[in-house]
Order: sequence, then C-alpha cells, then structure tokens
Amino acid sequence: MKMTREQRYRRIDQAEPGEIGMLEALISTCPWRQDYHIQPITGLLNDPNGFSYYQGYYHLFYQWFPLGTEHGMKYWYHTRSTDLVHWEEVGIGIQPGDTYDSHGAYSGSAIEKDGQLHLLYTGNTRDEDWIRHPYQCLAIMDESGSITKVDRPVISEVPSGYTEHFRDPKVWKQGNTYYCVIGAQRVDETGCMVLYRSSDLRNWTFLGEIHTGLPKFGYMWECPDYMELQSQGVLIFSPQGIESQGDWYHNIFQSGYLIGEPLDLQTRHFEHGPFQELDRGFDFYAPQTMQAPDGRRMLVGWMGLPDLEYPTDQSGWAHCLTIPRQLSLREGKLIQQPVSEMVKLRGDSEGTHMEFTLDNETRSFADFAGIAYELECEIRDFDAETVGIEFRASAGEKTVLKYDRLTQKVILDRSQSGATLGEQNGNVRRCALNADVLKFHMFVDSSSVEIFVNDGEEVFTSRIFPSKESTEIRFFVQGGKAEFQASKWDY
Repeated sequence: MKMTREQRYRRIDQAEPGEIGMLEALISTCPWRQDYHIQPITGLLNDPNGFSYYQGYYHLFYQWFPLGTEHGMKYWYHTRSTDLVHWEEVGIGIQPGDTYDSHGAYSGSAIEKDGQLHLLYTGNTRDEDWIRHPYQCLAIMDESGSITKVDRPVISEVPSGYTEHFRDPKVWKQGNTYYCVIGAQRVDETGCMVLYRSSDLRNWTFLGEIHTGLPKFGYMWECPDYMELQSQGVLIFSPQGIESQGDWYHNIFQSGYLIGEPLDLQTRHFEHGPFQELDRGFDFYAPQTMQAPDGRRMLVGWMGLPDLEYPTDQSGWAHCLTIPRQLSLREGKLIQQPVSEMVKLRGDSEGTHMEFTLDNETRSFADFAGIAYELECEIRDFDAETVGIEFRASAGEKTVLKYDRLTQKVILDRSQSGATLGEQNGNVRRCALNADVLKFHMFVDSSSVEIFVNDGEEVFTSRIFPSKESTEIRFFVQGGKAEFQASKWDY
C-alpha cells in the first residue's frame, strides 16, 4: 500500500510504536540482502553523498528514507571505511527537519577545510501550498565525528531564470578558491548546471551557467560533478527526459559525461565532445566522484533508479550502492575499473581457474557456482556467432551475458533472472564492441551484478532477483568454437 504524503514526510522520531521493529523483522527474512554492497538498514537508499577522505577514513553517505521504500523525508546516512571494501555503519550523518531542510536533507558533497569535513547539501522545504523552496546548506564534521549544521543556508536563493529544481552541490578547490556546480532547471524546463565561487565555503558568489553544447538536453540535470583527468575536463551529470536512440538511453533516467578542454572558470565555457552514457546496464544513477589521497579519481553510483518498483520493496528495503570504481580516460572515453582494493574480498583464496575450448555447446563445472563472487573470463580465438556466460542459473532461471560477433554487440539479458522488475526499463541491454578478445570482469552479489567489459571500456550495472537455488555458471558457444580462460573467487 502506498504511503500518504504525511506518512512519507515523517522523521524517525515520528514512527509509530513498533514500526521500525516490524521493518527490521521483514528485512531479516529477505533472500536478496547483499553480501558486500552498501545497503540500507531499513527503507530506501538512493544517491551517494559526501564521498571523501578525512581522518584516515573514506566517508560515504547516502540518501536515506528509513520508514519505507518510497521517496520521502531524506536523511544522510553515514558509512566509513579504511580500505574502500569493508564499510562500517556510523549512523545518521545529517538529520532533516529544521527550518532550511524541513522536508529532507537532499544530495550534496564534502571537502576538508581547516581540519574539518564540510558537508554542502541541498535543504528541501515545502510551504503550505506544497511549493518547493531549496536551500544550499552546510554542516561540519569535526575530528571526533560529530556533525553540526550551520544555522543559515550558505546559498539561500535560486537565481533568476531557474525553477525550484535547483540542487545537488558538488564542491572542489582550485588554488585557494572553492567552486561548486549545482544541477538546475531553467524556467523553460530545460536542464543545465550553474557555477558558484567561494573563498571560505560560507559566502558564495553566483557566477552563472556553465555553457555547454547541449542547450536543450532533457528537462533537469541532477548530481553534477566536475573534475580534471589527464589534463582534460570531465563533466558528469544525470539528465532527465532524454529519449532513447538505438542502443542508448533506455533507462528511465540517464547518467553520463562530457569530455573536453578544462572548464574555463572565467567564461564558464566548456568545449566538449558528445554526451556518453556511464553505464550500459539497467540500474545506475546519480554517481559521485572523489579524489583519493594517492591521486586516484574514484566513483560510486546508486544501483537503482527513481520511480521504479523493485522486488525488495515488499521486504521493507530498496537499493544499494555500486562498488567503488577508479576512473581514467582512454581514447575519448571515461574508463571505469573496480578499485584495486577489491581483491581484499578474495581473502586468502587463490581462486578457481579453468582453461577450456567450447565447440557449439554449453558447459558448467563443479567448482564454478555461487551466489556472491568475483568472476574473470577471457574469451579469444573465436569464430563462433555467439559466446557468453549464463550465471545465477538453474532449471528455470538465468541471467545471460553474451557477445554477438555478427552484430559486434555485448548483450545483457535479465528476462529470466528471477523475480520481475518494473516494465519501464525492459530486460535487455546492448552496446557496440569491436573486439577480437573479450574480457568480462564480473562482481556478482545476492541481488546484483556489475560487469566490466574489456578493462572498463563498457560497464553494465544491474539488479537481479534470482532464487537462492540459482547458483550455476554456464559457459556457452553457438555457431563455432571459442577458447575460454576463467577465474572465480567466492565472497
């Protein structure tokens, strides 16, 4: 049963007696709780926020509505890690309900200044007519981990020419100056992002809109992020309202990037190439990046999408975050690869390794099965029409990853993956790939898969909801031969 507006905009302290206990009991019986991904203790998780490094820890917050799986009163929930792999639940980071975040602490980012971690976020408010009034707010975490909100917004007004859809500040420092980009909607209902400047994170000057070659590209740009990689500028954002084209843009909302010359901070002009999707799977949105102490640029995304129903909704929780990914540029593309620390999940295991040739057949192996694992598979010397892997498989279920040599496309098919998802996103995704050697690097968990193709040239991120009995891994070749090398580590 859908919640009423009043139910969705309650704080935790307004929960009914026993309500949270009932949610926890419901969640404890869910077969799709993840083994190694960040997931909510109850309710709904969405955008990653405040991804940063401070006081020896990686800090990663996420949007959290604790009382249900619909979007309602959002908190920042705090997790931290020393190694990007094992995450500790710290608890509520930012609690909404004050004057300038009365209806939610919405997304934002973090940066260290003067030995403290500064959290810049959008305060969501609604008036008596339910009209939204966004504020850009600041909270500060000290060395003890205590977080205190600054009393007043640091950006209190939406500039002329933009609607109330004005949110998700992403902050960075260049020289002695702080900048932030904010996702916005113009009054003509087209999406864009704007730029602000500050010397102290408290007093911000509106510089204006960032000028891109996409003046009418969707109706809202969410979760903007700017960085410089390998002497080039990269703008990441999540545009809403993009029509599908061929194999592109089939999710209800998109996440992608522009690569170009570094952003001119004086003119705000950004000369760039085409918009490209970050992820070719079904469930990926609102990514956020940070720069690690060693200089690596890393990304985490929300493994979910707004306005879709998921099978775990019935169990009192929804969504998770992706594993952290390291970013680089290669031949005009943003490359994503799992951070090297992920090998820690292998423990002391040397893994299971196989080499074999298939000739127009499907094969499985006794040591290749499971629910949560890492799988590397290289396929070469193939003249077959189709090669691939079926995983989380059983007599009645399977998720299929394959390469069609004739059309030169990688295909992910979850039409038989188990419990069904909302129809809006469909069940098949494809992307072009011209390759003589295929590398599939897969991170499979109880209800998800992240697939890195050819060292991160393409990535497919998807939720899947198979039964516990669906553990088989099958390798297949159709219309010819192929040589396989496969390695697997259980998590």
